[in-house]
Amino acid sequence: MTAELANEAIQLLRQMIAIPSFSKEEKEIADFLEQYLTERGYVVFRHLNNIWLQSPGFDVSRPTILLNSHLDTVKPGSSWIRNPFEASLKNGKLFGLGSNDAGASLVSLLQVFFYLTQRPQPYNLIFAATAEEEISGKNGIEIMLQEFPKVDFAIVGEPTGMNMAVAERGLMVIDATVTGKSGHAAREEGENAIYKALDAINWFKNYRFAKVSPLLGPVKMTVTQINGGIQHNMIPDKCTFVVDVRSNELYSNEEILEIIHENVDCRIEPRSVRLCSTATQPDHPIIKRAQQMNLTLYGSPTLSDQALMPFPSVKIGPGDSARSHTADEYVLVEEIEKGIEVYIQLLDGLQI
Repeated sequence: MTAELANEAIQLLRQMIAIPSFSKEEKEIADFLEQYLTERGYVVFRHLNNIWLQSPGFDVSRPTILLNSHLDTVKPGSSWIRNPFEASLKNGKLFGLGSNDAGASLVSLLQVFFYLTQRPQPYNLIFAATAEEEISGKNGIEIMLQEFPKVDFAIVGEPTGMNMAVAERGLMVIDATVTGKSGHAAREEGENAIYKALDAINWFKNYRFAKVSPLLGPVKMTVTQINGGIQHNMIPDKCTFVVDVRSNELYSNEEILEIIHENVDCRIEPRSVRLCSTATQPDHPIIKRAQQMNLTLYGSPTLSDQALMPFPSVKIGPGDSARSHTADEYVLVEEIEKGIEVYIQLLDGLQI
């Protein structure tokens, strides 16, 4: 049975690879998937470029599990040798843009939805193929959570080698501005904003948050960009820098922001506080079943749509995160076969 499901998944993935689906440009692939599902007799729901299905006999008195992965891809880099939109199969490897991230997860979860909804389950299922994940856009999973019935738990499909990420770092990008006073450099006039910024930059480099996650480690802050001055002989009156903040589940982005404000003397402006760290409690039924299956549990340093989900979730899927966004991206056929098998073992009959 798993081999048949995998074969169907691979054939669908090959068709999807041929359709460019960059973030915010997913209409064509959403149209394709909508038609694909309609032709198979499913009632297809759609909002913008997001497609979803609900299990037959959806019962609001039962808990609901969301199976989610994304339709969009990054743009191919110049180092691609193969045609990124031509699915080619060689030595068990299926090449193509989005094959690994996250096409393999999407088509595997869809086949699992087909399989599980043909058997009695103690829960409802929603399958959702969503947009704008690669840019953490607002017209993907975030807007869809307003459309779905109440969700109690989610499987987020991303390439993890079918290891289970039970926690994930959040992200907050901060724009910092330090002001000084301009003057002639030869006469040492003014107040150098770059020198003033050094104290704040050193604080970001050296500060250690007290609470350290056993899964994700400490909160990480990294200054990644800096800009100051307009010419060599003028004291700079403004210096700006960017800080990449990767939170753990023990701090909200708002709490981190408050600590920063208390310690640095400059203007701090977060671009967003919506991408939060997540963690599912170790006593959750999905975690217990994963342990029974001897799956590897870990904390993920990379961001996904989990960051926007206000309910328990785990990230797990076929493929390898190291292949994501790389030239000549591929997924192994055997990874898809294993992925479907593991998903079914995790979910079939699960009581949440």
